[in-house]
Parts: sequence; C-alpha cells; structure tokens
Amino acid sequence: MKSDIEIARSTELMKIKQIAQNYGIPVDQVHHYGSYMAKVSETLIDEEKVKQSNLILVTAITPTKAGIGKTTVSIGLALGLNRIGKKAFCALREPSLGPCFGMKGGAAGGGYAQVLPMEKINLHFTGDFHAITSAHNMIAALLDNYMYQNQDNGFAMKEVLWNRVLDVNDRGLRYIVTGLGGKTNGITRESSFDITPASEIMAILCLAKDEADLRRRIENILLGFTIDNKPFTVKDLGVAGAITVLLKDAIAPNLVQTTEHTPAIVHGGPFANIAHGCNSVLATKLAMTFGEYVVTEAGFGADLGAEKFYDIKCRKAGLQPKLTVIVATAQGLKMHGGVSLDKIKEPNREGLRKGFANLDKHIENLRSFGQTVVVAFNRYANDTDEEIALARRHCEELGVGFAVNNAFAEGGAGAVELAQLVVDTIGRHPSRPLRFAYEETDSIEEKIAKVATRLYGAAEVTYSITARKKIKMAEALGYEKFPICIAKTQYSFSTDPKQYGVAKDFEFHVRDIVLNAGAEMLVVIAGEIMRMPGLPKEPQALHIDIVNGEIEGLS
Repeated sequence: MKSDIEIARSTELMKIKQIAQNYGIPVDQVHHYGSYMAKVSETLIDEEKVKQSNLILVTAITPTKAGIGKTTVSIGLALGLNRIGKKAFCALREPSLGPCFGMKGGAAGGGYAQVLPMEKINLHFTGDFHAITSAHNMIAALLDNYMYQNQDNGFAMKEVLWNRVLDVNDRGLRYIVTGLGGKTNGITRESSFDITPASEIMAILCLAKDEADLRRRIENILLGFTIDNKPFTVKDLGVAGAITVLLKDAIAPNLVQTTEHTPAIVHGGPFANIAHGCNSVLATKLAMTFGEYVVTEAGFGADLGAEKFYDIKCRKAGLQPKLTVIVATAQGLKMHGGVSLDKIKEPNREGLRKGFANLDKHIENLRSFGQTVVVAFNRYANDTDEEIALARRHCEELGVGFAVNNAFAEGGAGAVELAQLVVDTIGRHPSRPLRFAYEETDSIEEKIAKVATRLYGAAEVTYSITARKKIKMAEALGYEKFPICIAKTQYSFSTDPKQYGVAKDFEFHVRDIVLNAGAEMLVVIAGEIMRMPGLPKEPQALHIDIVNGEIEGLS
C-alpha cells in the first residue's frame, strides 16, 4: 500500500470553491488561501439549522503510544456517510507542529481517509497557530513592558500567572528565567513556556461564539496579582483590542477536503491531555449549518477528550450529540489486557479478552452522560478475523452496536458498515439529552472528585499546597462556577502512564490549578503531566526532508 503522503499526492484535488458550492456554502463568504484551502465566515452559522443537524462524536479507548486512529476513523465515517447518500461534514482540529516533528509526523488522518492538502494542513496551514502564538506572546511582552515602564511609579506584580507559548516540543523551556543581563533588559523573574495547544488563547478561540465574545474573553484573562493583591487582567493592561486584531482572521474556520472531496472544517487545536481537546465551537456549528451529519472528534481517550467535549464544549455551546462512536483497536485492547508492547501485533485471544475491561469502562462512562454508544473497530493489516469476531460478540453481549472500520485501506467504501450503523442507531435510538459529570454549582473540589472517582476510578483526591491556594484564589475571584479541565496522562485512567487497563482505587493527586478566566475554565494539573512536551530520542524531524521538490516524512 502507498504511504500516506503518496496517497495524498496521487489524489486529484477539487478547487475549494467547488467544494463550497457543492455543499451550499456561499462562495462570496469563502476567502481563499490558494486553490485548495479557504476560510469561511463564521457569520454564516444558522442556529436553527444547527439544531436540525446530527452531531456525532468520535472518541476512543485509552490510547497506545502509536495512537488508535481516531482522526482516520472520523474522516472515514464522513466518507462512508457520503457514500450512502448522506450530506456529511467532518469537523476536526488543526495539527500542532510539536507532535508533527516529534512523535506523530502528522495529524491529518491516514491512508485513504485523509484531509488534504495534507502537507499544508500539517505545517503552517492558514496561520492560525502562529496567530495564537503571537497573540499569547504579545500579551506577555506587553505585560513585561508595563511592569518595566511603571516600576518607578510604584507598580509591581506580586505574582505573574501569564507565561509564554511556542508550538514546538522543547523541554528546555519548561522553567526559565527572563530579564537577565542588566536593568534595561527588564525585570528579572522566573517564567516558563507551554506548547501553543495549551495556550489560554487557543481555548478562548475554540470556545468563543463570535468576535465580540472573543474580545470579551481576552479582556478577562487573569495575568496575575499586583503588589497590593488586586487581580490584574488584559483589560487593565488596555490591549484587548490589539490582541483581537491579531486573531481577526484566525477566528474564521478553515475549509478543506478529504481524499474523496468530502468537506472538512478544520479549526483550532487544543490537546486533550493538557487542554480541552476539541475543535472550535464555530467550526462545529458552521459544519452543522450546512451538513445533515457532522462528525467531530475529541482528543485521546474518552476519559479526557469526550468528558471535556460534553462538560465544557457542549455545556457552553448548547450542543447535543446524537451519538458517540468509540474507537478500539486489537493492539490497544491487547496492551490493556497485559500483553507486552513488543507483542501486541501478534494474535492473542486472552490478551484481547482481558483488554475489553478498558473498553467497557469507557462505554459505562459515556452512557453516564446519556449517550448512545457504538464501537468502531479500527482494523489494522495484522488483525485476524478471529479477533474481530471476538470483539463483535463482546459488544453484542453488551448491547452495543459494532462495526469494522477499514477506511485507512479502502476509503469511504471501508466505512460503509460503520456509516450505516451510525445512521440506523441515530434513527432508532439517539442519545438522550446530556447529563453532565458535575453541576456548575458544585464546589471546585466536588467537580474534581466526581470526575476522578466516578469516571477515572480514583479512591481519593489529594492536593498540593499550591493547588489548595489556587482553589481559594478561584473562589475569591468568583471562578468556582467554571467547568474543570483536568490535565493528566493520556495513557491511563490514573495519573500513572504505565497503569494500563482499568486503574482502580488509586490516589489522584492535584499538583496545580491554572485559572483560565478568559476561557472560563479551571485547568487542573494532575500527576506529572507537563504542559510543554519534550521530543523523543528519535524525533520525526530526522525523517522529514524535501526530496526533488517534494516533502517527505509527513504522515
């Protein structure tokens, strides 16, 4: 089979104007970035049409380091829906340069289920990530300048909460000191960098309902506390207008196409282990305005992406998914069944059977939100028919719909079974109205405890002194009604990345809490998770190159 990049190059793309026309998007609201990418005005969103559309969430079991193929399934499902005569869109996140040059090599799907042009989407795309990085760091620079210029007037910050971001995996920037080298270089202080997908500006862009809401949220960003213990915000800094200007184009969702010319709205890119893990509300609603069925995905396993999709995105945007698809693979199930990582590609019925416990826990959690669930078994070349049959029987015993997804190898044709299952299930038994994991009126500790104990399986929640201090700070500022966004390892229900399967009765330790007043959520840092990833021993950058004018190494 051809590589991802070979398939991408061999696909004859349709002009993006034609994609828009085919799906009823007014071409005068399509702003081109070359022939095959465009931004579409968010003003086209029609809330009445949004209510009529069928929103489908794609999530997954707890992933392996090789991933589960959730984006490939999401794209494949949209292809399959169009194959059976439905007007379908997919609404996805933008890739981050960090993982592209780190472990993953790309995040635009794979095989014959990709969004295109793959190289541009995986690299600089329409510049949204750069705009977000620039906006975030502009605030940091303006804050540092304000402190420097006003220090002789008695102004000083007791605590600065706003750091910098960069869309590169760089462990050397996790803890830094700025302002060294003399008085004219600014005020010396400790600081740090997060990766751009963890930026509060990213979350704000993804949760804002329009430009006015974007500016309002930017104004509310909490930068820190003055020497007399008063909160200091972007509004106090007086630069919300300038920051909104930097994001004026970035707020518009991006329109691209799949390998089979299905429209894809790709916009925003928060990670689900350190942020809320969903594409923008504007992108999802724009797709729902023009699509009968809209397939979206939330990052990593259902304990992270799906929970945040429901409790943060849907709660704030008023979205009601009709169905949740959970992706499982034989390799992932065997890993959670105790099979060593070097043997998960080999047949192992017992390991597969033991791994069902991880799938079952996720299904139980998803049902607790009122969701109807179906399982998409993402097929790999080394999977056996016997293993697939075993997984199908298990799901049938649970009363959960099951379909094999083979879109990677066959495109839309390989997702017809899944597409038909999705349509039939929505027709017969759509999800009930969302039941959230916690209420907005719950205390911060109650919210954390409900997610950690009921969804993850923790026996108790413990807090560092710093986390306790931040809780009191949030309560004093009136932030206790914000939803929580737990940042933890994606490889386990627990905070231990090596505790596979279904972790039980563990201690869930909260190390810190980040007050995202503009995004209107509290980021709960649990365990040893870092908001700035490092690069692996052999980063994908070693394999990325230009050969005879063509980019190689992206996938």
